[in-house]
Amino acid sequence: MNRTASAHWSGNLAQGSGNLTTASGVLSATPYSFHSRFEQGAGTNPEELLAAAHAGCFTMALSLILQQAGLTAESLDTKCTISLEKDGEGFEISKSHLELQAKIPNATLEVFEQSVQAAKANCPVSKLYDTEITLDAKLV
Repeated sequence: MNRTASAHWSGNLAQGSGNLTTASGVLSATPYSFHSRFEQGAGTNPEELLAAAHAGCFTMALSLILQQAGLTAESLDTKCTISLEKDGEGFEISKSHLELQAKIPNATLEVFEQSVQAAKANCPVSKLYDTEITLDAKLV
């Protein structure tokens, strides 16, 4: 299974702008810029999208783990905060912090804590943060 998205950018970093489009159409020429990434400008940014991906993936993984334990959540509400920090001459994503509020009928604290830790460690996006990165590049 492969999923795709594309980015377009025009101009320099500080005054330029771009847009992001996903194959599904959920993002369709969605604007992003220096201002939306490093300030509070309109549009999205890579860290916001990473936070959405991690929150969504973790929550789905937790739902599966609970199901395997014979439990069904009434609700799982996850907030993810991605931290972007200065690192020498550049920047790094230094942390992904998940905050969960869960309503799970009949769940014991022990099963809940084990399930949450398993989801945190094993959801594919959590694993992505420590992965090989490959690149195919073509200058046109």
